Amino acid sequence: MESTTSLLKQLKSAKLTTPSGAAISFCQGDGFYWDPKSITVFYNPTQHNASQLLLHELGHAMLGHDSYRKDIELIAIERAAWEQARQLSAPYNVTIHDDMVEESLDTYRDWLHARSLCPYCSDTGVQTAPKAYQCMSCHNTWSVNEARTCNLRRYKAK
Repeated sequence: MESTTSLLKQLKSAKLTTPSGAAISFCQGDGFYWDPKSITVFYNPTQHNASQLLLHELGHAMLGHDSYRKDIELIAIERAAWEQARQLSAPYNVTIHDDMVEESLDTYRDWLHARSLCPYCSDTGVQTAPKAYQCMSCHNTWSVNEARTCNLRRYKAK
């Protein structure tokens, strides 16, 4: 926690900005996430790997991540934020561990795979709209909820 507190002080004094030039704020919360609406990185200094996660969320902020159209884009966004975190890590003496990055990316890969499974036949479908999928095998369609921070739900089309 001490190293995260020190890192946070350094980041705040660096006066970091988004690509549009907006000042990035930091706010303690229950977890780690980037909120583009409030231009705030939320963090939990007591969480395991807090410094790495803080730099990852800062990576989202510095890259201007605010949305994605297709679920597969989320993996690319997450990978880019981890790469940005790696670039930020050296001056702040933080090590970004490869296994943690891959574990994090695996959660998104698992999320994407679960969303794409057809609730009718269990084959893999393709995304046709932001929250809609169609099965390539049985041609049925279904919708999904956001489910990044809650349980995934798939709804059969009526």
